[in-house]
Amino acid sequence: MNSRQRRGVILLLLSVLCALGAFAGVLSVIDDVESKVGPEVTAYRLARNVPAYQGLDGAVEEVSVPERWLPRTAVTDLDALKGKIAAGPLTKGSLLQTDMVADRPELKPGEQEIAIMIDAETGVAGKINPGSRVNIYATFRDKNENEVSKVIVDHARVIDVGELTPIHRDREDDVDRDSEAVPITFALSTVDAQRVAFAESFAVNVRLALVAPGDRTEIPEEERTYTLVGDK
Repeated sequence: MNSRQRRGVILLLLSVLCALGAFAGVLSVIDDVESKVGPEVTAYRLARNVPAYQGLDGAVEEVSVPERWLPRTAVTDLDALKGKIAAGPLTKGSLLQTDMVADRPELKPGEQEIAIMIDAETGVAGKINPGSRVNIYATFRDKNENEVSKVIVDHARVIDVGELTPIHRDREDDVDRDSEAVPITFALSTVDAQRVAFAESFAVNVRLALVAPGDRTEIPEEERTYTLVGDK
């Protein structure tokens, strides 16, 4: 083997050694990254914005997140979202955590659901949420065309609030108007549900009054009916 061949062999060996060193360096970097990142687990994030107190059906998507970076409150099981609603406004792309959802209000024994459309102008706009307590007022006209306002149900429990829906009302004064209404679902006894159904069908107007949280003060019988004539 002449000197030129020996130099070629040496250069070849050096190239192999450099390649092995580079490969070892890459493996070292990979091991270092894996040691810092660790295994990944399945979590869930918001695929779209979700308004407060709305259900999460179809609003979440699966995502892989390094286990060591995952908050302890992160939702990792879709079954944990059954019967849940957004506890507040949720933003698309946010990692879903247990404190971002709440239980949907449920019916108690002896209660039934009844939903009515409440005009957005006559309801408590944006302040009524599932779990709220409201007094339901209805205004009727008697046979003499006098208007009477009555408390139909007091401390009615709200279990669901729908989205604003455009409606068209035919007015008795021949003035039609377009407005928006919100479907609101209550949990009521049979008698109270009948009262609400009657009011929705025959009242001139139905209004809601939000009750302060924890306030269970009963409305006296003499204050449950109001007429302008009686106030004079």
